[in-house]
Amino acid sequence: MLGEALRLIRVYHDLKQKQVAERLDISTSYLSEIEKGHKTPTLEVIQRYSDVFGLPVSSIMFFAESVEGGGSADRARTFVAGKMVGLMQFLEARSDRAYAE
Repeated sequence: MLGEALRLIRVYHDLKQKQVAERLDISTSYLSEIEKGHKTPTLEVIQRYSDVFGLPVSSIMFFAESVEGGGSADRARTFVAGKMVGLMQFLEARSDRAYAE
């Protein structure tokens, strides 16, 4: 679920909804509705997440697909999600160094 993936990205970065909403230039209530899965974020909002967190949109979408699944405990999903985000950041930093050389 995309909303859950976006919530996990926020939690991984240890940010409050208000902080992220300000950075995304959206209301806290809209962000809350997205994270709960009651509203679907627009492509523009997903692009803002990409810009704010330095993650490619494709990685966010892939992450959302991997978070979606059946019957996993929330704690286990949060742990794995955090590790995946860290791996994505590591790979991104590594690819940035490769382009710099």
